[in-house]
Amino acid sequence: MDCAEEVTLLKKSVGPIVGGEERLAFDILNAKMIVSPGQPVSREFIEQAVRSAGLRAEPWRDADGEGRAERFWDRRGRTLLTIASGVLLIGGFLVHVAFVGGLVAALGSEGLGLGHGVPLVVRIVYGAGILAGGWFVGPKAWFAVKALRPDMNLLMLVAVVGAVGIGEWFEAATVSFLFALSLTLETWSIGRARRAIGALVALVPPVVRLITEAAPREVPAGEVIPGSLFLVKPGERIPLDGQVLHGTSDVNQAPITGESVPASKSPGAEVFAGTINGDGVLEIRSTKKASDTTLAHIIRMVGEASSRRAPSERWVERFARVYTPAVMATAVLVFLIPPLVFQGGWSVWFYRSLVLLVIGCPCALVISTPVTIVASLAASARNGVLVKGGDHVESPARIAAVAFDKTGTLTRGQPEVTELVALNGHTDAELLARAAGIEAHNNHPIGRAIAGYAKRREVTALSADDVQMIQGKGATGRIGGQSYWVGSHRFLEERQQETPEVHQRLEAMSGAGQTVVVVGNDRHVCGFIGLADTVRPEAASALRSLRAAGVRHIVMLTGDNRGTAEVIAAKTGVDEILAELLPADKVTAIESLVAKYKTVAMVGDGVNDAPAMARASVGIAMGAAGSDAAIETADIALMSDDLSKLPWLVLHSRRTLTIIRQNIWLSLCVKTLFVVLTFAGFASLWSAIAADMGISLLVITNALRLLRAEPAAV
Repeated sequence: MDCAEEVTLLKKSVGPIVGGEERLAFDILNAKMIVSPGQPVSREFIEQAVRSAGLRAEPWRDADGEGRAERFWDRRGRTLLTIASGVLLIGGFLVHVAFVGGLVAALGSEGLGLGHGVPLVVRIVYGAGILAGGWFVGPKAWFAVKALRPDMNLLMLVAVVGAVGIGEWFEAATVSFLFALSLTLETWSIGRARRAIGALVALVPPVVRLITEAAPREVPAGEVIPGSLFLVKPGERIPLDGQVLHGTSDVNQAPITGESVPASKSPGAEVFAGTINGDGVLEIRSTKKASDTTLAHIIRMVGEASSRRAPSERWVERFARVYTPAVMATAVLVFLIPPLVFQGGWSVWFYRSLVLLVIGCPCALVISTPVTIVASLAASARNGVLVKGGDHVESPARIAAVAFDKTGTLTRGQPEVTELVALNGHTDAELLARAAGIEAHNNHPIGRAIAGYAKRREVTALSADDVQMIQGKGATGRIGGQSYWVGSHRFLEERQQETPEVHQRLEAMSGAGQTVVVVGNDRHVCGFIGLADTVRPEAASALRSLRAAGVRHIVMLTGDNRGTAEVIAAKTGVDEILAELLPADKVTAIESLVAKYKTVAMVGDGVNDAPAMARASVGIAMGAAGSDAAIETADIALMSDDLSKLPWLVLHSRRTLTIIRQNIWLSLCVKTLFVVLTFAGFASLWSAIAADMGISLLVITNALRLLRAEPAAV
C-alpha cells in the first residue's frame, strides 16, 4: 500500500465484510491496514477481499519493532517494471525506426503517427512495455469495473486499450510507461516521508550495556526490564528511558524534544531513549520497556496519524468520486456527438476522447494532499511537535484564540525563592540557614525550593533536631538547642506572634503574587521567605510571536488567586485573565471562547486540563516528553517545555495549507488547459500523460519542501 487511492479501494473491498469502513484504519507510512471486525471473519476471507482489489495482504509482524519483513519484489517490483516499461518503449521505437529505414519515415507525415503499418516485432516490444507499465494497474482497473466505481486506473487502461485498438502502439506504450512512472514517483515520495519517520527507529541502539555484579554486559534492548541499571559512555545514544543515578553530562535531546541546546543531566534527572550523551559517563535506571519509551510512542503515533484524514484530503476524495465518472461520461460524449451531430471523423474524435481520458486522470490531484500531510507530520515530529493525526495538521492554521493554563505552562510549575526579608536583627543568611535546616527532609515543593536556593547561595543548612511536620501549616524543630518554626501566615496567626507591621508586610508580599513562608522562634518572627512560580523565559516572546502570526486573543486560565494571576499576566502579556477556576469552569470558559472565536487552542499539561482540551478546537500538551498521559490526552503534544514551538506550529500549519492549495489549483488549472487543447486538436496522448506526470512530480516536490521546515527558535 503506497497511496491514498489504494486506501479507497480497500475500503470498498474489505469494508463490507468487516462491518463497514469505520472498522478499518490505515497506516500508509508503514503500509499497514488495521481491521477491527464487527462480526467474526476469517483472516483468509480478508486476504481474499484485498486480492479482489488488486492488492496482496499478509499478517502484520511487529517483532523487535521491525513491522513487516518486505520481500525483494515488494520493495523493488514497481520500480523494476517501470524501468522495464521505459526500456521497452525506447527499444520498440528504435526497432521501428530501423524497420522503416529512418526517423523521418518512422514519424511520418503526421508527426507521431507510428501506428500505421507497425511491424509485428515492434508490436511485440511495445506490447511488452505496455504490459510492464500496466502490471499493477490492470487488477485495480478490473476491480473498478466490478465495483462500478471508475477510477484513474480504469481511465488509463481504457486509454491504453483504445490507443492499441486504433493502431497507436507508440502512444499506448508511452501512456503506460508515464503513468507507471507517476505512480512510482508517488510511491517514492511516500517512502521518503516513511524513511524520515523510520529514521527515528534507528536512533535507538539495539543493545543495552547492563551493569551487573561481575561486569557490564550487552543485551538486546527488548529484553531489559524496568528497574535495570545500565551504563552509557560519552558520545553514545541512550537506549532506554530512565533516571540518572550517577554521573553528570549534557545530553542532546533534539531527536525527542526538538531542543537545539543540550540539556544538563545529573542524578535524579530523566533521560529518553534515542537522545545523545555528551562528555560524561551516566549510570541510569531504566523506567520503561523498549516498546513503551517516549520515542516508541512518537513512532507509533506518527504512523497512526497518517491514517487520519485531513479536511483537504476528505474534500479531494469526495471530489474524485464525482470527477472521475464525469470525465468518463464526457469522453463518451466527445467521441459520439461530433461525428453524429457535426459529421466529424470517427477516428479523430475517438482519439481526442482518449486524450481527454488521459488528461482527466486525477492522479496529481489525488496525491497532492496526502503527500503534503505526511511530509508535514514528519517535519513536525523532527521539530519536537507530535501531531496526532492528519485531521489536526490544518487546525493550527485557523487558530484565532489561545487559552493557556498558568501553572506548568506559562510558568515552570515549580516555586522558587524570590525574596528574603530578615527581621529583628537576623541576617538573610541566618534566616535561610535555619529554614533550610528544618526543611531539609521535607519533600514538599516549597521545602525543596528553599533547600535548593540555600545550596545555590552556598549557605550551609543548620542541623535541626526533633523536626515535626504539621500538616498544612509548617514544621518545627530545634537548632542549637533553641526552638524554631517555619510555616504559613495561618500558622503565624495560630501562634499569636503577628504584629501589625508583620501583617502589613505579609499582605504586601502576598498581593505581589508570592507565597510567603514565615520563619520564627519562641520570642519573635525572624523573617519571611517569598516564593513564586517563575515565568518561563520564552513565554513573553512566544506570545508576541503568536500575535504576529495572527492570533487575535490570548487568555490565561488558572485556579490560582487573581493577585498571583495578574503578576504572571503582567510578565507574559496575556489579553485576559480568568482566575480561581475549577476544571468545570475552564470548560465553560473554552466554550465561551469557541462561540466567539470559532477555532480555539487550549494549552495545558495534558492531564489536569484534559476536559478543557477536549472541548477546545485544538488541545495542545506542554512538555509531553516526560508524560505518557499528556501524549495520549492532547491532539498535539509539544515534547519539550518550549513555548516558542507554538508560533512555529501555527506558521508550519499555514505553510502546509498553502502548499495543499497550490497543489490542488495547479493540478486543476493544467487539466483545464489540456481539455481546451484537446478540443482544439493540439493535444496528443503522450503529451497529455507527460503533462500529468509532470504535474504529479511538481506537486510531490512542492509537498516535500515541508521536510526542510525551519526549526523552531529555542
